[in-house]
Amino acid sequence: MRILHYSPAFLPLIGGLELNVANIATQIQHAGHEVVVVTRTPGGPEPDGFAFRVVRRPSPLELLRWTLWCDVFFQANVSLRGLWPLLLVRRPWVVSHHSWYCRSDGRIAWQDRLKRRLLRRAAASIAVSRALADDLEVCSIVIPNPYRDDLFRLLPGIERMDALLFVGRLVSDKGVDILLDALGLLAAQGLTPGLTVVGDGPERPRLEEQARRLGIADRIDFAGTQTGEDLVRFYNRHRLLVVPSRYNEPFGIVALEGIACGCVVVGSAGGGLQEAIGPCGRTFRNGDAADLARVLEPLLRDPGAGRELLEAAPEHLEAHSSERIGRAYARALEEVAA
Repeated sequence: MRILHYSPAFLPLIGGLELNVANIATQIQHAGHEVVVVTRTPGGPEPDGFAFRVVRRPSPLELLRWTLWCDVFFQANVSLRGLWPLLLVRRPWVVSHHSWYCRSDGRIAWQDRLKRRLLRRAAASIAVSRALADDLEVCSIVIPNPYRDDLFRLLPGIERMDALLFVGRLVSDKGVDILLDALGLLAAQGLTPGLTVVGDGPERPRLEEQARRLGIADRIDFAGTQTGEDLVRFYNRHRLLVVPSRYNEPFGIVALEGIACGCVVVGSAGGGLQEAIGPCGRTFRNGDAADLARVLEPLLRDPGAGRELLEAAPEHLEAHSSERIGRAYARALEEVAA
């Protein structure tokens, strides 16, 4: 089977969607199918080293030729800009949904409404969480996101000396300011844990100023962006991973990465993030610093608290292994092609 996997954003951009598309394409290729990823993202200085072909910024004629080549036209999220070849070439259209079809304030604009209506013509609709599937107006199967199980793992010989870790982009939606406010509340209770912030973004100066204003700056380590084995070591050094997203995350691969490295996860309850956390952590109300402080307090007072939550980690992680999720996508595409 020949699959055109269309994703407007792709590596070397770093994000959940980009990493997920690469992971899924690799697993489908390993299942014996031929995959070509088509993207508008330009390449980096190094040549692509994927198991599949990547076509970057194709011309309209080139995109039409690849559509004629494929047996299944597979999109990562509905891209109106990338759909036009299906007006000329009849191919089964499959969409995997990795984000909400609405504006950041929850409003459904005309573009979102059009995407939702077009889904009625899709041969298959795949959502990465039950929360995301329930938001759509078409019947959708749920195939959760995988994580990089070849990378994220427990490392021997590393002591879990540090308390709190955040990993993600420093933008308002990710809610680091809520976490800092919670630490300010905990300080009033005599709890003064350290926090490592891994990631970067436009909110960093404001967050640094907030930490100074709360009197906790000496306990916050802004470590910048970390990747690969360096990121794995950060996870392994910490007991608790906090995912304080202000908005409803569609899923939350970062939670799986933390669990695989032995972190108990505390995350916001809205959207699909609680599905990613599963039985391996605790949740709090989105945007509520007091509720986050309430959840963190017993986990911080007792260094051994919450470790029982990780007893379910092997089974939870197996359900999100790269191979298992890749097989699920391959079966869904095979059924469409048949």
